[in-house]
Amino acid sequence: MADSYPRRDQARGIWKIGDIAKNIKGDGTYPNSNTGAVRAVWMGGGAPGTSNVIDYFETSTAGNAVDFGDLSVARDLNAGGGSFTRGLCCGGSPNTNVIDYIHFASTGNAADFGNLTTARSYLAGMSNNTRCLSVDGLTPSNSNIIDTVNIASLGNATDFGDSQNSTALSTCTANPTRGIKAGGNTPTNINVIEFVELSTTGNAIDFGDLGAAQRSQSSFGSQTRMVMAGGQDSATREQMETIQFGSLGNAVDYGDALSGTTENGRGTSNSILGLFAKGSVNDVVEQKTIASANNATDFGDLTVARTAAHATSNGHGGLDAFDQRAPELYSPTGTVVPRGLGVGDIGVFGGGVSPAERNIIDFINISSDGNSVDFGDISYTVQAAAGVASSTRGLFMGGSTSPANINTISYIEIATKGNSSDFGDLTVARRRHTGASNETRGIAIGGHNPSVVNTIDYVTIATIGDATDFGDATSVISDNAGLASSTRGISGGGQTAPANTNIIQYITIASTGNATDFGDLTEARRYLSGCSSSVRGVFYCGNQPGASSVIDYITIASTGNATDFGDPASTPSADSNGVGVSNNTRGVFAGRNAPNRETIEKITIASTGNATDYGDLSTGRNNLQGFANGHGGLS
Repeated sequence: MADSYPRRDQARGIWKIGDIAKNIKGDGTYPNSNTGAVRAVWMGGGAPGTSNVIDYFETSTAGNAVDFGDLSVARDLNAGGGSFTRGLCCGGSPNTNVIDYIHFASTGNAADFGNLTTARSYLAGMSNNTRCLSVDGLTPSNSNIIDTVNIASLGNATDFGDSQNSTALSTCTANPTRGIKAGGNTPTNINVIEFVELSTTGNAIDFGDLGAAQRSQSSFGSQTRMVMAGGQDSATREQMETIQFGSLGNAVDYGDALSGTTENGRGTSNSILGLFAKGSVNDVVEQKTIASANNATDFGDLTVARTAAHATSNGHGGLDAFDQRAPELYSPTGTVVPRGLGVGDIGVFGGGVSPAERNIIDFINISSDGNSVDFGDISYTVQAAAGVASSTRGLFMGGSTSPANINTISYIEIATKGNSSDFGDLTVARRRHTGASNETRGIAIGGHNPSVVNTIDYVTIATIGDATDFGDATSVISDNAGLASSTRGISGGGQTAPANTNIIQYITIASTGNATDFGDLTEARRYLSGCSSSVRGVFYCGNQPGASSVIDYITIASTGNATDFGDPASTPSADSNGVGVSNNTRGVFAGRNAPNRETIEKITIASTGNATDYGDLSTGRNNLQGFANGHGGLS
């Protein structure tokens, strides 16, 4: 089992044979066993009448397609998607609501899966391993319908949300977390790119623009990049464009397709190599290396020349190499390690200085001493940001990317190792502020812009978008520490320019308004760290103006001054300038200024006493930010 999951160095406990089988066949953690043996399938099409043909390529070797079987209904201008095991064909022309499915591992005719919410054609589709979305189309008028099915379960589609624009002939591609729709006809061609988050339901949000108004493009992708080719616009249809899933923005040039490439080709990938039909009534399929801005070349031919046949595969960029799971965060049976107050145990650290700005994300299991482990990367280098989290999602808010303060908010899904994605923007670009959160809201308090500000703004963590004004701090404040219960957000200490302060202030997270005085720290200081249980908040070290060795605490539900908690395991030789995370029982503080940037220490929140050694950061650094999926603000 050297090449199969579970890997014994990445799983806790004993795996049973039945659990391994369940994970390999269905819903657990395993690498994509199809890597190197991915089937790319074309379904239906027009030739020029409608076709029921299904044919496929083995993507590992260039060559011609082979017959797979037949659809239940002949159609073109259809949509669909695929998981590691199943491929779906949804809707099509003549207008139908029929959803068919196949098993990639075998050949044969498609079987009935269920029905779309509305019969339509000229639609687009995309998927990850769990969910397949059918987007827009003609009903017969243009629609902005997005509906969804769970690929593993037969049944009818349900409403997901709406596109921003009612279109036909857009193109769609997804990575494991985000789905992209580009272009289309309204009935005029448009250049709009929109996106949705696949883990939730809701309406599409603006992403950026294509280089030109287009419809009927082919698209394909990896887990980081989407590529568009072909289309109706004669001036640009032989040019390919690309976007990065994690960064909002406009498409950029990415090489050329074969001469004569046009509209209605459709595409898919094996996450490394993109395949797309040349378009019009044609049998030519082109290939493109997704990671490189090279030109497309010939791959092979379909069994039947046709147009507007939906394409999908069992290895496209929407399928995570670990099926959306991070092995270290899961139990041997494939069950998610519980998250939320009292049970969530993942602490995440991001960015920082060491000595240059970093984009590192690493994580720990809070209850188990040891060194942090690589999680992924923030999509930009950053220091002095604020971190907030729900039980599932963590956000890095603002900070400094030299030489400027930034307003960027990016996020990760805590249960899925990988890189951050763009979330939105703070109301004010700033650094050296703090964060507090509960399950619903993330709050950013204070900061430098470039002078010290009293700004408080917030986001709804589950909803991608920009921050909104919350109110004002009791005074201008930066270099403060944040923590929370499920109802109160707390800011402690910091500097009010130029002096350090001992002020503790609080807000009620569920409402908006100005902060209120809570009490005082035992020592005025800045650069301190905070963490909490649902009852108690703890403030760790800092600068006063030399390195502080004070740890003090408050009872969050009441107001009053802080009380001495204990001392750090080792007194910082310079400012601590790190970050705190917690799991409601244990608090962990990571990072310091040089020379001990790698230091991680721990406390038991409910008792008082000195901190003890926990382990080391994977890369020692200060001015980092962090959060946890079990902190005291969660329910």
